[in-house]
Amino acid sequence: MKSFISILSAFILALVHTGAMAQDQGAITYESRINLYRNIPKDQEAMKDMLPEYRTSRQILTFNEKESLYKPLVDEEDDMAMDATGGGTRMVLRTPQNETYMSTASSRKTSLRKFMGKNYIISDSITIQPWRFSDETKIIQGYTCKKASYTDEKRQQEIVAWYTEQLRPFLGPEAYASLPGTVLEVDVNNSQVITRATKVDLRNLKKNELYEPVKGQQVTEKEYQELVQEQMKKMGDGNGRIIIRN
Repeated sequence: MKSFISILSAFILALVHTGAMAQDQGAITYESRINLYRNIPKDQEAMKDMLPEYRTSRQILTFNEKESLYKPLVDEEDDMAMDATGGGTRMVLRTPQNETYMSTASSRKTSLRKFMGKNYIISDSITIQPWRFSDETKIIQGYTCKKASYTDEKRQQEIVAWYTEQLRPFLGPEAYASLPGTVLEVDVNNSQVITRATKVDLRNLKKNELYEPVKGQQVTEKEYQELVQEQMKKMGDGNGRIIIRN
């Protein structure tokens, strides 16, 4: 409870006085590494012959003192296709082309999800996770980072984040933006997914580099997940082509 109150107090303080940060504008490049084998059910071990063990992708987080936009780097969609020997099964791995916009001024986030050729817009309030703080520190890209963690009960995930107070608060990749600093590394489920900053570029942003996604069908998170599940069921009856997304 004490940790939650500390985060909430810092969040309110950030809203009132975000302009006090000297280094409050720029772009951070991240690299995400996903262990694909960890997602394969035990009764489908043969899929390992058709997949690489890891997939990497890069994202960029642009930000100013009150807003941020996290998205894949331009032209980063790098589909990998592999044919199973003798079976003709084709597995296509696609880098999700999702975008996440956040505004500390309004305490809201807007997500753009691209699925089956359509754009979906999901608007929601910013969630403050129940972080547990640690005394551990390490250096990432020249910044001293502190460790925080929490358990996502809904997704059954253990999250470990490393954030620096040398950059603006409540900033980070995707939904990991509720700490009193900038998140430079996130570890999900003990290296199942690792997202780490590879470059921090403090600079003035170019025109249209930071924006809120607006083009797409407005849906709730629940509606979007139901839509995805329905489509995945249909794809299970396909013609030997399996698409894996995350």
